[in-house]
Amino acid sequence: MSTTSPERLQLPIEGMTCASCAIRIEKRLNKLEGVEASVNYATENAAVSFDPARVAPEDLVAAIEAAGYNAKLAPPGSEAEVQTELDPVAPLRRRLLVSAALSLPVLLLAMIEPLQFEYWQWLSLQLATPVVLWAGWPFHRAAWLNLKHATATMDTLISVGTLAAWGWSIVALFFLGAGDPGMTMGFDLVLSRAESVEHLYLEVAAVVTTFIL
Repeated sequence: MSTTSPERLQLPIEGMTCASCAIRIEKRLNKLEGVEASVNYATENAAVSFDPARVAPEDLVAAIEAAGYNAKLAPPGSEAEVQTELDPVAPLRRRLLVSAALSLPVLLLAMIEPLQFEYWQWLSLQLATPVVLWAGWPFHRAAWLNLKHATATMDTLISVGTLAAWGWSIVALFFLGAGDPGMTMGFDLVLSRAESVEHLYLEVAAVVTTFIL
């Protein structure tokens, strides 16, 4: 029986698309001798306690990769590792706060016509783009991984929906007149065919991404 004190390690994991992925990785790690692991899908990290006399950190990474996911070892005592141990949800919270701060003005500009100054729509595009592409990146990455395995999850729905709303808005801005000076967009429950062509959906793409986060 080993008398070596257990060591603790935080492993960033890439490729998880749902909570079942976290459960699968956790089971794979806990099958290793001397390992106790807990995988957090939201933060994409595995908190691992292991006996260094029985298993090496490289073995943990190999087990995760054998399950079909990617993992990497952070240098011991690195700033990233210390920050994750102190506050494991910090990356997710940062992504959410930035998204909320950018999405709120996009929503207000789209919903309240008196706030729509000249070229307001281009400001909305600049604010919504990092929300859709950066904050929503985990959804897009998961959708791509699912596509490669010919499967679809809720991440696929979120990715396709937000990218479609954002992409159509770009088309409308550049080619359909929605980017013209003085363009306004009121809040209507039902749009005519002519109105729908120039209508922007940037607030939909940004707010849905923020809400799901």
